Amino acid sequence: MTDAAAGERRVISLADGSQMPMLGLGVWQVRDGQGCVSAVRWALELGYRHIDTAQAYGNETSVGDGLRESGVPRDQVFITTKFYPARKDPVAEVERSLERLGLDHVDLYIIHWPKGGPTWAWPGMERARELGYARSIGVSNFDVAELAQLRATASIAPVVNQVQFSPYEYRRGLLDACREEGIALEAYSPLGTGRHLSSETVRRIAQPLGRTAAQVLLRWCVQRGVPLIPKSTHRDRIAENAQIFDFALSEEDMAELDALDRTGGTERALERTWW
Repeated sequence: MTDAAAGERRVISLADGSQMPMLGLGVWQVRDGQGCVSAVRWALELGYRHIDTAQAYGNETSVGDGLRESGVPRDQVFITTKFYPARKDPVAEVERSLERLGLDHVDLYIIHWPKGGPTWAWPGMERARELGYARSIGVSNFDVAELAQLRATASIAPVVNQVQFSPYEYRRGLLDACREEGIALEAYSPLGTGRHLSSETVRRIAQPLGRTAAQVLLRWCVQRGVPLIPKSTHRDRIAENAQIFDFALSEEDMAELDALDRTGGTERALERTWW
């Protein structure tokens, strides 16, 4: 293990005092059923302590089943789900989520995207926290302007903004703004849904380190202080994606990866919205 990686913290402290693991398993595009159950169980058996799902994914039941099958105590696992903003009431929807998950609370409840504007759903998110359904609340796919609008009206500030983030989507403006406001930026699709694994630059950096392209991409997020939720349904890849805390990228490696950015250091969460 390198000196840079030795003793590295594997959790991030959120602004409300909660501790969120740096590494989680994402289950976007994983169908409800045994494949999802197995992926969650494998991740927890391999040492993951954060599972990220959403109402829109339709697989919360399987996430709950995987958690129970793993045998890992509930209080050792950080569970995230997301409010589907085509619905009207975050409280009613998280109650349904908890039924599907078989839990009495989630650790983080997020507005999945700012459909209909960034502020209308937030009072319901605050109420979900007050009722004990969620220990922390946050957002996803919010840009700097949307975060500013939300913070101007919020009684409880969001503690997380989950966005597409990788060396190819190095949203420096958004990352800097989140940090200034005490909001943890969290990376989804840190592998570019697999697209970035074929990068010649990433592979060239990985080869002398004896690492895979995926590990280099994920390690880049870790060294940027950004928690991340790579997705896989294959046990070997889930294991591979966890092996990112026992090595470090050099300053030169980090600079080469930074230079892959295609966003111009944007303050936006996405180049094109889907809603």
